Amino acid sequence: MSLRALFAPLAAVFLASPLLAQEVNVYSYRQPELVQPLFDAFTEKTGISVNSVFLNKGMAERLKAEGKRSPADLAFTVDIGRLSQLKAAGVLQPVHSDILDAAIPPAFRDPDGEWFGLTTRARVIFASRDRVAEGEITTYEDLASEKWRDRICIRSGTNAYNLALIAGMIEQYDMQTAKAWLTGLRDNLARKPQGNDRAQVKAISEGECDISVGNAYYMALMMKNDEQRPWAEAVRIIYPTFEAGGTHVNVSGVGLTRAAPNRDNAILLMEFLASDEGQRLYAEINSETPISPRASATRGGFTADDANLQTLADLRPDALRLVEEVDFDR
Repeated sequence: MSLRALFAPLAAVFLASPLLAQEVNVYSYRQPELVQPLFDAFTEKTGISVNSVFLNKGMAERLKAEGKRSPADLAFTVDIGRLSQLKAAGVLQPVHSDILDAAIPPAFRDPDGEWFGLTTRARVIFASRDRVAEGEITTYEDLASEKWRDRICIRSGTNAYNLALIAGMIEQYDMQTAKAWLTGLRDNLARKPQGNDRAQVKAISEGECDISVGNAYYMALMMKNDEQRPWAEAVRIIYPTFEAGGTHVNVSGVGLTRAAPNRDNAILLMEFLASDEGQRLYAEINSETPISPRASATRGGFTADDANLQTLADLRPDALRLVEEVDFDR
């Protein structure tokens, strides 16, 4: 039976129950314009309204302070590290759902059911069309090659996405090898780490560097922006791999809060976002890659590395220690 077929009777049950408040309350680190269309589609399908509060920081602290009085049902965020932090703070509760388990591969969800990935985002290389030949760089390990001395731009090593990539390198090898790689990457930087992923692509377009590291979906976002389109047109995307693995991916994800006053409706929203329709909307609206196995192991033209994301989250402190030891942001 398809997820959609499973979803329809569930929606009917919830809508028919007078005991349930027909709403879901969300705390989100994601920009409203990225998630509101998804919430609107859910409301149109079920009649359940979604109230979203955008937070810049401090979600775990806020949920802990509110305790049982918290109005939040769901916590939305990006990066496996942040999802893991919410679990460690004790502000989430397990969800046991056959629909979610069928839609989301085990590597992309918490083994205890406290968070679930919804989309993946590949950590890719943006390369100058004019100064980097096709096939000239193919792996993450290549970033440490002396060939790229003074030619790489990147954001801070303490950024969550970069920490996840460094953790991926530790998982592939060991601390010593990962440290040598990170030192080589540091030595190849054209400038002090700064800005966001788009700022690195801008720097390539202005000739300040030749390659950068960033999330793939920024290409589509830049192409939709009149000011940023020339930056995007100056580069091509390369989906690098680990020499013995695939392309490093991170996730956007969701967890059910411990308080969750609208628990059943919140789970229904989680299941909708993991459904065929929800996954399609994520891809269309955010240019992110669906996480459902129906997208196959090859997602968006690349093969995702199979490292378990919880393992990468557990390695985050080690990754941060390496960033500090090599003085990456010097």
